[in-house]
Amino acid sequence: MKQIKIGSIGLGRLGLEHAKNIAGKIADAELYALCDMDEQKLHKAAQELRVEKTCTSFEELIAIKELDAIVIVSPSALHCKHISEALRAGKHVFCEKPLGTSLEECTLAEKAVEAHPDKVFMLGFMRRFDESYMYAKQKIAAGEIGRPVLFRSYSQDPIKCIDGAIAFAPHSGGEFYDMSSHDIDLARWMLESEPESVYAIGGCYAYPEFAKYEDGDNVSCLMKFKNEAMAFLFAGRTAPHGYNVETEIIGTKATLRIASVPQKNLVEILDTHGVRKECSENFQERFSSAYVNEVQEFVRCIIENRKPNVSVYDGTAISIIAGKCTESFKTGKLVTF
Repeated sequence: MKQIKIGSIGLGRLGLEHAKNIAGKIADAELYALCDMDEQKLHKAAQELRVEKTCTSFEELIAIKELDAIVIVSPSALHCKHISEALRAGKHVFCEKPLGTSLEECTLAEKAVEAHPDKVFMLGFMRRFDESYMYAKQKIAAGEIGRPVLFRSYSQDPIKCIDGAIAFAPHSGGEFYDMSSHDIDLARWMLESEPESVYAIGGCYAYPEFAKYEDGDNVSCLMKFKNEAMAFLFAGRTAPHGYNVETEIIGTKATLRIASVPQKNLVEILDTHGVRKECSENFQERFSSAYVNEVQEFVRCIIENRKPNVSVYDGTAISIIAGKCTESFKTGKLVTF
């Protein structure tokens, strides 16, 4: 079977994770080229992963004729531009979330995808490929919890990563784009509906650096969906205990909870501090298998000539919702869709 040759742009925390996965864990795929503006980081990663072709501009990357596909892990504000250019160059495209940080950007990406129906396009909402979330989705689809009433999701980054969050703030789009987009995607996926109103609050409780970007270090919102279900989302950047993602879906017959107690594994430590469980250190660790599963699905879609379940239109919908959450957060008002 032909190996799908992949070029990847962006070698930040997640970009490097994807590159490592493609190089060693994705069947029928080859990490053929790497791209990053930081030449030192680029050559270090290329040497470690044994990648011969490197470049410092996206134009160079998509010009490599041997490449079948591009994995985009560049800054959020560049996603839609890179999507359009890669598709125009005849490449299949996998792009990390969010699709874009404005409706105009998302429309650009939609038109590019529509103009190249022979190419596979997939967005990286990896929680859909986490075994626990997939299992919960099956339970909901089977009617085992009855009618879903409330979706609650927390996403908290460890406070030790705050310097990276501050550095990323100028082009992140804000916390609802940067962190809550995964929770928004899960809410739409599990409730099988779209929101009709949102009220968001939050602030800079520990790090005033975010205020100049009209952003916060901890934010939340309450949404009402068209099927009358409720959703409460919380995103925080100051968790002292580690990386923490937990989700609850309350139905009329039962409740599902995923990772209600954040933990690295099933080990309990008994020491002078008492009985405790360690937390995951970061998102790469917590969702390590999900990141592999989603790119593996992308490669299978190329080989089998089919489209993935996560579409460009999902990306637009999530970006619109994140934008409405941000609007409500900035104005302090209830916002309708």
